Amino acid sequence: MSHGVPRVGGEGEGGVASSQDKIKARIKAYKELEKDVTDRIKNEDYSNTTFQLTSTLLSQNPEYYTIWNHRRLLLQHVFAREFSTSSPDNPTAEGTLSTSDDHADTTAAQKAGLSPSQHEISLLISEDLSSLLPLLKQYPKCYWIWNHRSWLLTKATTHLPAASAIKFWQGELALVGKMLALDSRNFHGWGYRRTVVEAIERLGDISMAEKEFEYTTKMIKTNLSNFSAWHYRSQLIPRLLNERNARREARAKFLDGEFELITSALYTDPYDQSLWFYHQFLMATLDTTNPQAGIILSPCTNSDRKMYLEQEVTSVREMLDGAEDCKYIYQALLEYARRWRDLGGEVEKTDMKEWLGELRKLDPLREGRWRDLEKVLGLEVV
Repeated sequence: MSHGVPRVGGEGEGGVASSQDKIKARIKAYKELEKDVTDRIKNEDYSNTTFQLTSTLLSQNPEYYTIWNHRRLLLQHVFAREFSTSSPDNPTAEGTLSTSDDHADTTAAQKAGLSPSQHEISLLISEDLSSLLPLLKQYPKCYWIWNHRSWLLTKATTHLPAASAIKFWQGELALVGKMLALDSRNFHGWGYRRTVVEAIERLGDISMAEKEFEYTTKMIKTNLSNFSAWHYRSQLIPRLLNERNARREARAKFLDGEFELITSALYTDPYDQSLWFYHQFLMATLDTTNPQAGIILSPCTNSDRKMYLEQEVTSVREMLDGAEDCKYIYQALLEYARRWRDLGGEVEKTDMKEWLGELRKLDPLREGRWRDLEKVLGLEVV
């Protein structure tokens, strides 16, 4: 009679009531833990016990940014203490946060080229970064975990020699690479990667534009629908060409290669909006009226613009074969045809009206937008 669904016991059977009791007990324990940590911070109890309690609390709720602030306060206290108590006359206070009972290992510090205090700070940062890995794997899109790791690395840059600090950043680059291999569309990871790369470039006085550009190619080939990879690529291109000291011929060849790449991707999946964004980026680089557009082809003449616009209108139009219900194609056709027409190109008004008509059918909720577009294009009936 129960259709194979087990019954949940009532209060007398230890079912719902038992479950609710467990939830209440967990909530009570959480609140007590939260109060304990807060009281300790108010009383300036910067001990290892307090630090461990923040770890316990954050493992239950990594979105609690105030506790992350408390954790950083504890670490800052240690960093400040290490530089003010570097002599035997000022030993580490009993119970305070430290990596070991013996303070810092002098031999290990000497091998690393660090002072004892720098070695201690290096160990603390390393241990905290490692302790956050399980939490990061469980919550890969939690802002506050990424934010705290970035803070730790920034402190490494502040308190350690460049040679030691850069090793932390390079390790972080390897980590974020693994994270993106697991979830290539984690935009938190992509944003964090850019931050890490910038730090490595600054500390090492090098450019990673070529390597990062190759990385975007790899990630795009793995998953075409990766908006973050396409976006990162668009940010790298102007800088990459400048660093190559690319002349006009090389720039034209590069632009043709990018159009070939994105056109192939669009033919694979014309319904993927991230691909159209990148196509729009390439087309925007030809528009001198757009002050925010990146520069690829330089100099770019009206003749070049007309050629590429005609080329892309023809190419995009061919995509309609088999994808007549893709509104992105019609939007691109109307935009590029308008720009081509403004430069003296010939576009049939009947074609533009037909494309606009299809947009109205496919996306009737934006009728007001299509009405405005009709006026801009001069397609309205007088």
